[in-house]
Amino acid sequence: HCMHTQHYMPKNKNNNNKTMMRAAVYEKFGGPIQIRNIPIPTPPPNGVLIQVKATGVCRSDWHGWKGHDSDIHTHGLPFVPGHEVSGIVVQVGEGTKRIKVGDYVVIPFILSCGTCDQCCVYNQPTVCEQQQQPGFTMLGSFCEYLAIPRADRNLRVMPSNVSFVEAAALGCRFTTAYRAVVQQGRIREEGVKVVAIFGCGGLGLSCIMVAKCFGAQRILAVDVNAAALNKAMELGATDVIDAKGNDDEYTRKEVLNLTNNKGADLSIDAAGFASTSENAVYCTRRGGRMVQVGLPIGEKRTPQIPMGLVAGREIEIFGSHGFAANDMPDILELVSRGKLDPKQLVEREVSLEEGAKAIEDMDFGSPLGITMVTRFKEFSRL
Repeated sequence: HCMHTQHYMPKNKNNNNKTMMRAAVYEKFGGPIQIRNIPIPTPPPNGVLIQVKATGVCRSDWHGWKGHDSDIHTHGLPFVPGHEVSGIVVQVGEGTKRIKVGDYVVIPFILSCGTCDQCCVYNQPTVCEQQQQPGFTMLGSFCEYLAIPRADRNLRVMPSNVSFVEAAALGCRFTTAYRAVVQQGRIREEGVKVVAIFGCGGLGLSCIMVAKCFGAQRILAVDVNAAALNKAMELGATDVIDAKGNDDEYTRKEVLNLTNNKGADLSIDAAGFASTSENAVYCTRRGGRMVQVGLPIGEKRTPQIPMGLVAGREIEIFGSHGFAANDMPDILELVSRGKLDPKQLVEREVSLEEGAKAIEDMDFGSPLGITMVTRFKEFSRL
């Protein structure tokens, strides 16, 4: 193993002259994700080069690796996955003013442009027309160094008491959950007391924690995995429904039984399967709201949404995608003040090799909580 690792590392021990880095690379969709030596990128104009300190394994990375994401097709292979990331700025590109070398930064996975109509006219950077995303429109964060464009607009400096692991969890899972529950789900409104969350992977569990943080009285969690449901209870769910081996009718009846036959004020599909999407709509109360935040892509069938029910019951359906960089200080403050604790979701910290395998292993199911890559040089443990 020792010799194998040496093969990938540049011989030059002086870091300043280092030109190559270790990265997890796949050359075909669904093919092996292997650790390779690739050139360290240079920071783009208005961008930065980050030394990656923590990067999460997310189901979106699995979708990308399986070929379900059109942006990666457009970019072309070989490709490096990863989009949930924090690190240290080691170089700045021409024109970068606010972000400085040495800054500890969190990187939202949507890097908006600041010039299109969505950014300027509508102030909706999460649906920026020219958005760039590490791990989708550009090489991702499963590597030692990551070049990030549009740094001044999108990167945020971490508070001193927030760790790299916590900040990386904010890059995708927690911020995505925050937008789904608080911004699109409007949990702060008077009538939103009962929340139903479908899917208890990293995103669904984050939604539970955010809902609890914002005072939801009842939080119903639905999943097919008993361990995930136990974790959901631990993190704030008041009721759990085990859907394993049961049909959708069972799940819908259980939600109604637990809500006085009304349904949830806010239903969130955090899994992105056809059945979870459909169940979330069926389980929303009259005049309630359903948020689609899990991505139903690469599935055998698309969700069949009962639009007659949606019209008759005035159910609102909202999409939710990522998080706007200018809202990052709000969520960083919640973490800094101890109101949200992303560490509770991090199940294990692993090496780059183990992180690559964790993406491949999503073929067989979702891991519990978040797997976080924090070791990029395997030999450092020898």
